[in-house]
Amino acid sequence: MATSSEGEGSIKPKAGFNSQNEAEVLRNAMKGLGTDEQTIIQVVTSCSNEQRQQISKDYKRMFGRILVEDFESELSGNFKKIVVALMLSAPQFDAAELKRAMKGLGTDETALIEIMCTRTNAEIQAIKKDYGKDLEDDLRSDTSGHFRKLMVSMSVGGRDEKAGVDVAKAKDDAKALYDAGEQQRGTDESRFNVILATRSFEQLRATFDEYAKISKKDIEKAIKSEFSGDIEQGLLTIVKCARNKAAYFAEQLYKSMKGLGTNDDTLIRVVVSRCEKDLVQIKHEFQRMYSQPLSQFIADDTSGDYKKLSSLSSEINHQVHIELK
Repeated sequence: MATSSEGEGSIKPKAGFNSQNEAEVLRNAMKGLGTDEQTIIQVVTSCSNEQRQQISKDYKRMFGRILVEDFESELSGNFKKIVVALMLSAPQFDAAELKRAMKGLGTDETALIEIMCTRTNAEIQAIKKDYGKDLEDDLRSDTSGHFRKLMVSMSVGGRDEKAGVDVAKAKDDAKALYDAGEQQRGTDESRFNVILATRSFEQLRATFDEYAKISKKDIEKAIKSEFSGDIEQGLLTIVKCARNKAAYFAEQLYKSMKGLGTNDDTLIRVVVSRCEKDLVQIKHEFQRMYSQPLSQFIADDTSGDYKKLSSLSSEINHQVHIELK
């Protein structure tokens, strides 16, 4: 059974890094007439997030300008979106995505589910600090029913993250899930919330194995038969991440690009949020699941500077070329 441990990122710290030099390079790329997009791509894909934060500080110190604001005024479209996203810290970017997902009419539930159901406790706490207001209040006002309860549970950032499995507890939880769903008419949704929102991913994998022993259905099939809509997708996301987080994100990327059109928000969010965590593993899973390279799939679905930057962000850095292997 695959695990959900995080692995290797595609963007790594740049050797011989000098933040003042990089700040100078970026300023030269944007001053005067025209913008040197290729140079911007080279800088942001060859430096780690921590290094990019230092570049932003030195850019402000050296030139009295805000780097992200210059990007906002000099760039456009999805290329601007991904450059600005790469310049934010991980919790700042997640917080910004959550705000975007709940801004105005309608809600981007896909973004809420992806962020709230996949981040670690420490990541959730960091997001709440950068959110700027009460995240739980916004989640309550923008969601409803059992999905609201799941989102509120996730906003606590209190999942058990201790190593090890309690086999007896896994058996008890599996029986409780079975009794709350298949074994009765109707569904006790709260029991699914209690178990899936609080147990460690390692413990959940053991619970799912025990569930398969007492039910004729895999836990994913059971959830699909008992739930629908956003709560179904939220619970399935937890199951998939407990089993194989990289495979979950590979599926998200595939869904964002398959068929007509591209869900650019999802594509940018996954590439940016995973490029220093486990994008190498995600690429392997994508190849295994869909029999084609992730970089080629992105290249076929995007264009221009957005294509270059998206593709390079999903490649190991220091390979700053446009031909995708």
